[in-house]
Amino acid sequence: MPQDLTDVLEEWKCLEEEYQKLQETHRQYLQKLDEISKLQNKCSTSIFHQRKRLKDISLQLKQCSKGPSEEDGKSLNAIKEKIKTRPNTFFEMEAFLPKKNGLYLNLVLGNVNVTLFSKQSKFAYKDEYEKFKLVATVVLLLLSFICYFFVNYRVFDAILNFLLVWYYCTLTIRESILITNGSRIKGWWVFHHYISAFLSGVMLTWPDGSLYEAFRNQFLAYSLYQSFVQCLQCYYQSGCLYRLRALGERHNMDLTVEGFQSWMWKGLTFLLPFLFFGHFWQLFNGLCLFRMALLSDWREWQVLMCGLCFLILFMGNFFTTVAVVRQKLKEQKSEFKETQRVSCRRRGITKVSPWQTWMLNHNTH
Repeated sequence: MPQDLTDVLEEWKCLEEEYQKLQETHRQYLQKLDEISKLQNKCSTSIFHQRKRLKDISLQLKQCSKGPSEEDGKSLNAIKEKIKTRPNTFFEMEAFLPKKNGLYLNLVLGNVNVTLFSKQSKFAYKDEYEKFKLVATVVLLLLSFICYFFVNYRVFDAILNFLLVWYYCTLTIRESILITNGSRIKGWWVFHHYISAFLSGVMLTWPDGSLYEAFRNQFLAYSLYQSFVQCLQCYYQSGCLYRLRALGERHNMDLTVEGFQSWMWKGLTFLLPFLFFGHFWQLFNGLCLFRMALLSDWREWQVLMCGLCFLILFMGNFFTTVAVVRQKLKEQKSEFKETQRVSCRRRGITKVSPWQTWMLNHNTH
């Protein structure tokens, strides 16, 4: 038998053995997938059952809480404390279980499972989201700068507005996937991107004319400022989140946002003047557009619609930021009062006079 044929036969024999091992490995893989699917269904059913039972027990506790003995009262309080912690535990469990998509994801992607089942893939997707956000913001910053200072063509304005529509629509999809996988971003900062995408789409359809030219530079300057502030936020918030995660004070799937949240209080309060200035700029844009709508030559529906969008953005951003600041100041005040009480107990003081309060405050600072 020729040597070449012998080598081919030996090679084929080795390949056949590897193929048999591959088939066995794939069989085990399919078996494990089936087991995982059954475990996922079992966990989901158990969590649903646990939630239902917790509601029933909570109602029973309210009925039993009238006039218990001291020992029974301690047991009831211990149960209540455990009940309070269970929802967070269920939330952590569900982050690794398949979930039904919300209405928005169903409309965009269909009934596709977007749950990521490992921590590494979740963190990788979150980090990729943050990188996308920063790179896109820098591109929008440069394009706004070019359109404002160097180029005055409607085509370039349309490109900028198209990129804004694409950017905000992409953010809404990615954030919906991240929320499905355990991110805690919610409330106004999610809805804010839907309004911004709609506003950018309206600006894209606004035909060239005297009213568009009157508002163009103001909008470009606003876009330039917003992109600059978002770059600041992405840079400083990511560093703050990394530090808080390392200390175990934040959830690993928390994201940077285009606003102010309670975890940003330490070290990021310098962002507040930039944010409030941007909020009032949105109000100014809305008022200017409403004033344009009162002119006799007003014909474009985009003027009134953009003014309404800017007004909604101002109200949502401003009142949400004020609410966060107010809540944080209340927390600081309650923490300070608790510190005073602890300090008075250590010193054997039962009643705190105004003079002692001032002295404690002075010593604290």
